[in-house]
Amino acid sequence: DILKTAKQIGFSDKQIAAVIKSTELVVRKWREEHKITPFVKQIDTVAAEWPASTNYLYLTYNGSTHDIDFPGDFIMVLGSGVYRIGSSVEFDWCAVGCLRELKNQEKKTIMINYNPETVSTDYDMSNRLYFEEISFEVVMDIYKLEMPDGVILC
Repeated sequence: DILKTAKQIGFSDKQIAAVIKSTELVVRKWREEHKITPFVKQIDTVAAEWPASTNYLYLTYNGSTHDIDFPGDFIMVLGSGVYRIGSSVEFDWCAVGCLRELKNQEKKTIMINYNPETVSTDYDMSNRLYFEEISFEVVMDIYKLEMPDGVILC
């Protein structure tokens, strides 16, 4: 119960590992063994004024069901995250070019990025867009749910 509560209030596996003097992988394994895994939810872009189905997604431990199905047959593209001194638009352009080429090849895409200021997070760039941090824990949680046919790092 303590681990589930910690996840529900926002602690990462890495933070929990630091507290218990262990590793992120040990916490992840224990969490998976006890079926403490996140649920995928759609971002409601119309504040519940009417039903809306979007491709904007996020992970939460405060749910009981997923808002989407996981049919497979996707290619996962990992974005560059926030802009930093020395890296910014050029890395997002890499993701945009990748997504466009995959679309030209009629491949379904999953984009993971948490920078809303990028072109790669526009609603029409990918079939599924996870607004999530680029970390081992989050990427692996999404990977295990989506089971993509491939992963591209941008």
